[in-house]
Amino acid sequence: MSFPWANHYEPKQPLMRWMDEKLPLPRLVYNAIGAGYPVPRNLNYFWNFGVLAGLALVVQIVTGIVLAMHYGANSLVAFQSVESIMRDVNGGWFLRYAHANGASMFLAVVYIHIARGLYYGSYKAPREMVWLLGVVIFLLMMATAFMGYVLPWGQMSFWGAQVITGFFSAIPLVGEPIRVLLLGGYAPDNAALNRFFSLHYLLPFVIAGVIILHIWALHIPGSSNPTGVDVKGEQDTVPFHPYYTAKDGVGVAVFFLIFAALIFFSPNLLGHPDNYIEANPLSTPAHIVPEWYFLPFYAILKSFTADFILTGKLWGVLAMFGSILLLFFLPWLDSSPVRSSNYRPTYRWFLIVLALDVLVLGYIGGAEATARNVIIGQIATAYYFAHFLIILPIVSRSERPRPLPNSITEAVLAKHGGTSPAETALAH
Repeated sequence: MSFPWANHYEPKQPLMRWMDEKLPLPRLVYNAIGAGYPVPRNLNYFWNFGVLAGLALVVQIVTGIVLAMHYGANSLVAFQSVESIMRDVNGGWFLRYAHANGASMFLAVVYIHIARGLYYGSYKAPREMVWLLGVVIFLLMMATAFMGYVLPWGQMSFWGAQVITGFFSAIPLVGEPIRVLLLGGYAPDNAALNRFFSLHYLLPFVIAGVIILHIWALHIPGSSNPTGVDVKGEQDTVPFHPYYTAKDGVGVAVFFLIFAALIFFSPNLLGHPDNYIEANPLSTPAHIVPEWYFLPFYAILKSFTADFILTGKLWGVLAMFGSILLLFFLPWLDSSPVRSSNYRPTYRWFLIVLALDVLVLGYIGGAEATARNVIIGQIATAYYFAHFLIILPIVSRSERPRPLPNSITEAVLAKHGGTSPAETALAH
């Protein structure tokens, strides 16, 4: 989408003019995040989380590269190398805690970013490709986080790898060969650790590449906004800089405050104490749980206990992957012409129930597999799939949305007590 009212980059200094002619990098930056990129004037703080996700990725790449200089990707020394980083490397404790808690911050930011997309209908046309690339990024992040969790080679690292890769063996014919290929053998050992370390180091750069495509796809239609109404003209937009660079700065400050509080005051809050015990293939932990950001999907995996045509184990694997793959089809499952849930009261209530359902799945994923918890997990899993496959298509066709504003400017003026253009016209 082109914006004819956007400012165009015209360098004044001879050096910048020469640079712009030979390598138009200044122009690219100006058009991407400067005054040359107009954005809707009503974006709220939920639009900060895209920038925060990019910032979190940078933190992970920088800390990860330095940690890799000291880490030993060998099952005989991996655990000791992590302890050495913590105790002997200058600032090693900070880098390790920043990387471990940075993963949690990264996933938390992305989960809020996804929730914002669900609430404001950011997956709808013409931004389907932006959404699809975002889901690809999410899948790559989950793979990267899982492999990174294995690297400390503690008890939870080892047995998490054992359990999760073991589920691949439930796939008929190809499952066991896939598992052996992933592990480089029949159980997690030195070959698996080398594979996971290599992929964990590589995938963040792949994620960075897909993020570039994600931003590129976003700049074609332009950013969505809380009303879901398309930009009508120059009066509906403001330059990205300085308005949203300042707003993003507030978000960045809050992000680093929370991040610093985790690192300096409670660095092990989100970890598991068993992972400070070296991996022992002969000693199974009493309760194997993944990191918090995997818990809802782990609950879905555990909810299938009975064999029906296929084994319960295979149903669990299919459901776990299906719960994420559903997001790819969201632009076509929701046929409502209205984007924002601010104007879809019925859908908004169901979306709130979905959020509560995901929290319940997260709790069940980390709880012991008692009969009561299994039943709750099965009900929550059933609702999760029902929301996307049954409730969403029905509601999107049957609900009566509230009237949309004529423009973004009208919505902004009405919110702040001003006079909308429509009211002004009526007055005359």
